Amino acid sequence: MKYYIIAGEPSGDLHGSNLMKGILKSDPEAEFRFCGGDMMSAVGGKENLLKHYREMSFFGFVQVAANLRTIFSQMAECQRDIMAFEPDVVILIDYPGFNLKIAKFCKQHSIPVHYYIAPKVWAWKERRVKQLRKWVDRLYIIFPFEKEYFPKKGIEPHFEGNPLMDAIAERCAAAPSEAEFRAEHGLDERPIVALLAGSRVSEIKANLNFMARLAGRVPDRQFVVAGVSWIEREWYERYTENMPIKFVCDKTYELLQISEAAVVTSGTATLETALIGIPEVVVYGIPWLYEKVKPYLLKIPFVSLVNLNMGREVVREMVVYNPSVDDAELELRSIMIGGKKREQMLRDLTSCVPLSVARAQVIDLPKTLSRQFKIQNSKLKIRLLYRKYGKRSTTTRTIATFGDCRAYASNFYQRAYA
Repeated sequence: MKYYIIAGEPSGDLHGSNLMKGILKSDPEAEFRFCGGDMMSAVGGKENLLKHYREMSFFGFVQVAANLRTIFSQMAECQRDIMAFEPDVVILIDYPGFNLKIAKFCKQHSIPVHYYIAPKVWAWKERRVKQLRKWVDRLYIIFPFEKEYFPKKGIEPHFEGNPLMDAIAERCAAAPSEAEFRAEHGLDERPIVALLAGSRVSEIKANLNFMARLAGRVPDRQFVVAGVSWIEREWYERYTENMPIKFVCDKTYELLQISEAAVVTSGTATLETALIGIPEVVVYGIPWLYEKVKPYLLKIPFVSLVNLNMGREVVREMVVYNPSVDDAELELRSIMIGGKKREQMLRDLTSCVPLSVARAQVIDLPKTLSRQFKIQNSKLKIRLLYRKYGKRSTTTRTIATFGDCRAYASNFYQRAYA
């Protein structure tokens, strides 16, 4: 079968690459075309990459407004490429600003759309629920609380746990020993506090200066920035120069598992840190205007995925304009070894893991697929109506047996690394 996959962010590249590995296990003849990054290219081939996420990732109102012409051009190019590739299914991974418009386009051309990792409509822009209901054929969710949210909105989601656990387990299992890691990156023997300032330049600008000032308050700990290769090193050095802060690149999981604690921006990194079992403080410096309108736009009581999964405050959130270094220092010391909050947080993080990563084997795949495709016998024909280059045409494509159908959908459930 032919799969067109769109991921516009680093996390989407990770999940997309694991998804592609899973697809290849069930469908060795799979053909891929995609927007993504280096990890997806390693699986599907660089020649099948239309756009790298570095060219597509625009974050926040200002960046989006300044790059509207580029965004519309990329969208049109992607639509043309989809029509030329003629996929059996288009798989969208998060990245809703772009992907929902692609979903609409595909629906208009009768191309099946599967959305892998639902947009966080429960947090903001809830109007997108209507678009999901109208344009997406199958929605895959990764958070337990979404199982109750989406049915109330008229969407029957499919929950098979969070794919982060597979990525974390694989990387941590292959990680070097603590002694080897410290030697490789020039780290001394002091306990480590990891600084996860974000995966976008705008996040580095908003958070790393604050984190550097915090590091200066705790000299008996070694602060290490977890950098990413798609952001130039000079962006990090701009805020950490002449500061007692070390730097590692593309080694976030390896760094976290030998850390005593972490200071983390909001987002996926908060859950990754929790799943590795590291106490954390969530800090994000937001613009003054955002802080004023946040109560009117944000529909959830927390911003970190740890607290959202647990339904209560497990980790302290300091998502405000001009966060206090004094408050952050007190909170960080309280979760370091010997701190008054550390043991309770460790217990809470242990509880967070089963809530976040329910395993795929709990589902009865044949029964689920039988409901999805209304299979009455071992043969299945899926009739696809699609428009090619502006002209309507109709074709009948056959998935030969029930086993083929079962393998097709199980790709979205089974993890690449069982």
